[in-house]
Amino acid sequence: MNVLFQRFAKIFIGCLAAVTSGMMYALYLSAYHERKFWFSNRQELEREITFQGDSAIYYSYYKDMLKAPSFERGVYELTHNNNTVSLKTINAVQQMSLYPELIASVLYQATGSNEIIEPVYFYIGIVFGLQGIYVAALFVTSWLMSGTWLAGMLTVSWFIINRVDTTRIENSIPLRENWALPYFACQVAALTGYLKSNLNTYGERFCYLLMSASTYTFMMMWEYSHYLLFLQAISLFLLDSFSLERSDKVHEVYKIYIFSLFLGYLLQFENSALLVSPLLSLVVALMLVKCLQLNAKKETLVAKIMKVINFYLVCTLTVTLNIVMKIFVPHEENGHMLKFLEVKFGLNMTKNFTLNWLLCQKSLQAPSQEFFLRLTQSSLLPFYILVLIICFLSMMQVIFRRNNGKSLKETVTLEDGRIGERPEIIYHVIHTILLGSLAMVIEGLKYLWTPYVCMLAASGVCSSELWMTLFKWLRLRTIHPVLLALILSMAVPTIIGLSLWKEFFPRLMTELTELQEFYDPDTVELMTWIKRQAPVAAVFAGSPQLMGVIKLCTGWMVTSLPLYNDEDLLKRNENIYQIYSKRSAEDVYKILTSYKANYLIVEDAICNEVGTMRGCRVKDLLDIANGHVVYEEGDRLTYSKYGRFCHEVKINYSPYVNYFTRVYWNRSYFVYKINTVISFQS
Repeated sequence: MNVLFQRFAKIFIGCLAAVTSGMMYALYLSAYHERKFWFSNRQELEREITFQGDSAIYYSYYKDMLKAPSFERGVYELTHNNNTVSLKTINAVQQMSLYPELIASVLYQATGSNEIIEPVYFYIGIVFGLQGIYVAALFVTSWLMSGTWLAGMLTVSWFIINRVDTTRIENSIPLRENWALPYFACQVAALTGYLKSNLNTYGERFCYLLMSASTYTFMMMWEYSHYLLFLQAISLFLLDSFSLERSDKVHEVYKIYIFSLFLGYLLQFENSALLVSPLLSLVVALMLVKCLQLNAKKETLVAKIMKVINFYLVCTLTVTLNIVMKIFVPHEENGHMLKFLEVKFGLNMTKNFTLNWLLCQKSLQAPSQEFFLRLTQSSLLPFYILVLIICFLSMMQVIFRRNNGKSLKETVTLEDGRIGERPEIIYHVIHTILLGSLAMVIEGLKYLWTPYVCMLAASGVCSSELWMTLFKWLRLRTIHPVLLALILSMAVPTIIGLSLWKEFFPRLMTELTELQEFYDPDTVELMTWIKRQAPVAAVFAGSPQLMGVIKLCTGWMVTSLPLYNDEDLLKRNENIYQIYSKRSAEDVYKILTSYKANYLIVEDAICNEVGTMRGCRVKDLLDIANGHVVYEEGDRLTYSKYGRFCHEVKINYSPYVNYFTRVYWNRSYFVYKINTVISFQS
């Protein structure tokens, strides 16, 4: 009875700590956001301007749903949207994965929140709440792996301290990943529990149901979710290939993938991207190979040969099925992404504006030294490397023992010192290596990797099994290894926690006390002028980032959007950006009128941009793409007979005044009406 009470108390305190950590983090984000933007003291227009780029587009559709006379009508208008981009009707729900906005609008109206709270606070409140769930899920995962909720506390501490590298919530609240990754964290927590060897039937069933629900929800929230699940499926495949987990458990997870993919396909307007995804090809190949698998006596030479053949069959079938699906299933090929990867890895060279612009984005470059320095200063990276090395070597030791015919123990005790025999540990080691390999190539993927670095490092230093594994290798005899392992599993995280508290807690408190007022009067003035002076049917042209803000703040139609998953929109963006190139007034006029634009907005920040990286300014990329500037061994050769359009149009001389009439300007923006009747002046 006493043992049962202690176990209940431990679970209760751990759950309370997880929930408290999530709630405190959500409240911290809310307070920090208020201090950063002084949100509660601003007018609605000023609040909306804080949503930049694609974030503005997502929030604008949430506003549209709230304005719709009914939910059905709102969904119809979004799926047949012809009032956002000129000359283009889009299914915004499918193309931009607007399911979060649909759910948020339903909850806002169904719960009667419209009488209590403003729409913007409800929207960002949901996202901050999901981030709290994200942190709580990482807490639980670390707790499940280490056996102590102290690991969860350390995970949360490292996550918050390194939040510049763990999340983008501070910069772009409505991003799809901020809605989706909390569900993936829940799925990983459920998978971790499901893979544990000592789980009872009821616990296994609960983990399976939670995993099913979170996998499907994750897939609905983010268009790139199936790629992340593909990496997870590879990790499980390798886990199964090494015979380190029961095959039936792993194949049950595969069934969840298939169910989620086909249900997602049906509910996402028959989204063909899910049918041609590598995840579906891999899972189908695994299922087929399992059906064809011949039974051979375990640990014999024949069984080992069969494993190699099965591995080869899975790889071959996956590639073959994916090629076949792409041939027979109509889909929009992301050709620009394949070309980007070719250029990224030096397999090709290009002058294409879009590809070079993508290559210049910081998030798509290799991680900087500052990234590793930040992780080292918080002590995260050194402990992660230590834990990863011990777990990986222990895993390889177990695989070697299996290949030599030694069977795994059903229950691994602390005295055994074999942390590499635990399936959930092996899965996380493989998964974090795969994610880390991608993060070393593209910095933007660090937001997928770093949270699990926090989790694995914390669970490792708090695990007595990890220390016992190390002591077994060192053949420690002076002190009883089990006692020392238990002491270190509590002492090391305590020392780390105290040092983090002393160094970083004052900084976190300072961030909440300092006012970081967001002030952008030029953009406010521009939006105010558009709402008061521009005709309702007007179409605006300019940089995609500014067009997103215009769509949100005014509702007026635009020529392009800051979205990079559509070939037509990418081409539009490149064409509209020609206003910053060395093209003639007539060329720019023809481009703008081809998209039925009525007004042109020139941004001084882009026209007079001073970039830190050579050749990465928008105007430099345009000159290279247009053949107007060529760099040869340090020489700069100019081939255009026209001046830069954004400079020339400001001077107000012919032929520019024949095509464009300036109607508004301030320090940052110049607005020109595109003339419908051209009068040539001398």
